[in-house]
Amino acid sequence: MPKVEIYSMGYCPYCIAAKRILAKLGWEYREVDITGKPKLKSEMMKRTQRHTVPQIFLDKRHIGGFDDFSAYVQKKQLI
Repeated sequence: MPKVEIYSMGYCPYCIAAKRILAKLGWEYREVDITGKPKLKSEMMKRTQRHTVPQIFLDKRHIGGFDDFSAYVQKKQLI
């Protein structure tokens, strides 16, 4: 099982959808909620060069946002 880290915001439907996929896979994850936290958002942007959420890492490798993660799961036929 990979080590998963997800940057998210509480009201983001794509974040919720990504976490549902993670739950379906049975993967535990570390969530970094950046809602109202400019320092954490800045950290995410430095790590990813992106400003949207979610941003997902598997074993410290940046996978991308929801579309990227969903495509990764489908390509690997994980679900």
